[in-house]
Amino acid sequence: MALFQFFNGELPLQTTLLTLILATTLVVVFKLLNSLSYAQSRRKVNLPPGPPKLPIIGNLHQLSNQPHLSLHHLSNKFGPIFHLKLGEIPTVVISSAKIAKEAFKNHDISLSSRPRLFPAKYLIYNCTDISFAPYGPYWRHVRKICILELLNTKRVQSFSFVREEEVAKLVRRIGEGYPDTINLSKKLMAFANDIIRRTAFGRCFTEELGEDDDEEEFHAMLAESQVLLGEFSVGDYFPSMEWIHTLTGRKARLVRLFRRFDRFFDRMIEEHMNSTRVRVDHNKDLIDVLLDIQQNGSLDMPLAMDNIKAIIMNMFGAGTDSIFVALDWGMTELLLNPKVMQKAQMEVRRVVGERRTVVDSDLTQLHYIKAVLKEILRLHPPVPLSVPRESMEDITIDGYEIPAKTRFFINVWAMARDPDTWESPETFKPERFIDSSIDFRGQDFEFIPFGAGRRMCPAITFGTATIELALAQLLHSFDWELPQGVTAENLDLSEEFGITMRRSSDLIVLAKPRFP
Repeated sequence: MALFQFFNGELPLQTTLLTLILATTLVVVFKLLNSLSYAQSRRKVNLPPGPPKLPIIGNLHQLSNQPHLSLHHLSNKFGPIFHLKLGEIPTVVISSAKIAKEAFKNHDISLSSRPRLFPAKYLIYNCTDISFAPYGPYWRHVRKICILELLNTKRVQSFSFVREEEVAKLVRRIGEGYPDTINLSKKLMAFANDIIRRTAFGRCFTEELGEDDDEEEFHAMLAESQVLLGEFSVGDYFPSMEWIHTLTGRKARLVRLFRRFDRFFDRMIEEHMNSTRVRVDHNKDLIDVLLDIQQNGSLDMPLAMDNIKAIIMNMFGAGTDSIFVALDWGMTELLLNPKVMQKAQMEVRRVVGERRTVVDSDLTQLHYIKAVLKEILRLHPPVPLSVPRESMEDITIDGYEIPAKTRFFINVWAMARDPDTWESPETFKPERFIDSSIDFRGQDFEFIPFGAGRRMCPAITFGTATIELALAQLLHSFDWELPQGVTAENLDLSEEFGITMRRSSDLIVLAKPRFP
């Protein structure tokens, strides 16, 4: 949300000052009338409290490039539920578990839709994926497919050999770097990409395309998509000015990137359709499953080829980043907390013994590793500020009246650091989850890194199984240190906000192999 960059002219706006002045003049009267109408409607409705607003931009000036922090500071002043006007968009922010629980328990269906965000329309097949699709028959259909066919427990278990093979490759790549330091962030990102590619396409990327350059290009495409989906879009807050993205070139960037992805997915799908291999259920990848559904599914709502590509693109974007962010922040926190790392290593090495490889069946015995993962997700939720929802009807929350078409944000980051809920909330302390029933599956609202209600992430089981296995194997196979001269005090922990919350700088480490 690079708001200040936009208004300071730091983003690459390919237009002149005169164009901007003319554009602003065209809409200023509408904005003022809209602001007047909004002010009149606010007097009639008991909205939550909120800060004063400026003409036209509303409260946009109060958001930084770390919006979860900006909204947290506002919640400290105006309460756990407050109201903003972000450009033309009425917005409610929830920052407490108590109010989130009321919202999801009493109004889950009413809050199950999404606004049609500008970048998602052009990049993700007109919002026909599982994350960005508005609520309705189509979204319910693809959600059912994801839950019952793509990401059910049996399907996740069928990919255990993929997880184990890709973790083994990660260990080999890290070991090859010793005795030099390595860029662990890059290796973790490659691992996350490979896991999703194997799951979606059934093969490694380099096997599929044959060239390392193609792999690097695909990495670059994914990285660019995260930037374009995460940065500030005028059209998302000023729908009447969406046309400005044509002038700035942003729409053209989205269209170009979309075409590159589309060509890539076409090749993958065509290869699957022309394949002569026998596709039995236990070795089907996600494209196989979706093609089967397309051919044998309901005729009332057939799955179009663009729908298949939208779902696969969703898996890449959300799956890759969530796995990478959790592992990258997780290894960072363990290096900053060596006693925690030692305790986790002792557990995994006791369970696995002298066997070199951690397997899926070991995970049920790794109770402290599971607590470590929960603490990683509490302090560093992959999506600190929920993907926005949009109310479909007038609702009442905490006694406040909230009109239809209001945009909702859940500040997941703030709720997971609430001192009224968590003891020493800024401290990395996995022990808080030992003998605790608190989990991240959407029922404990103080801790919802994957969301809650109908729109929560359907890939929880797949994601957590992958992260747990990789984390356990890394702790089993290596002894970890920061580079010489780098200490916990001077390690760069700054964050880079986008769709997910990555570290701004890569994690450079020394990994000493445990096994010769």
